Amino acid sequence: MIHVVAVGDGVDPDRLHALAADLAHSFGVSCHVREGVVNAAFARDAARGQYHSTAILERLRGLAADPGVRVLGVTAHDLFVPIFTFVFGEAQLEGHCAVVSWYRLEEEHYGLPPDEAKLRERLAKEAVHELGHTFGLHHCDDWRCVMASSHSVERLDLKGAEFCEGCGRAVEDMNGAPRFGPSS
Repeated sequence: MIHVVAVGDGVDPDRLHALAADLAHSFGVSCHVREGVVNAAFARDAARGQYHSTAILERLRGLAADPGVRVLGVTAHDLFVPIFTFVFGEAQLEGHCAVVSWYRLEEEHYGLPPDEAKLRERLAKEAVHELGHTFGLHHCDDWRCVMASSHSVERLDLKGAEFCEGCGRAVEDMNGAPRFGPSS
């Protein structure tokens, strides 16, 4: 089961419900949007003007009391870890929590007109990628696999929305979850 939770201000509930539907379809498991918002103010770095994703993950860990539930935090805030300028998301490897941001996934961030369909696709890919890490998956060498590393939206747009056969099998073997996408 996956729980989607809003992190910080400006999170559109309709976007969360659309993402939950995409994740339920992708993973073949129940996916629910939790009520309420996790306050992100504690994670804001004033000097960077960004939010520390690892700190948010620690806060989300308190929501993942049931070992059968993965918690995905979703935010409109710009995320970072100290060694990178920004991150689209972060996850606890073999843990139960992940966080994603759509801040740098929006076309408007790059001076282009809004494209809700493209944003939805990008957000779903990034969410599946980060949740893949919670299943113990590392970055995949297959550039088409959703687990391929993405340090830019161009790379995110190039890769597929599905696990490759090897990554899909690993998710299935580790947690009894169905393989993702048409390769199953």
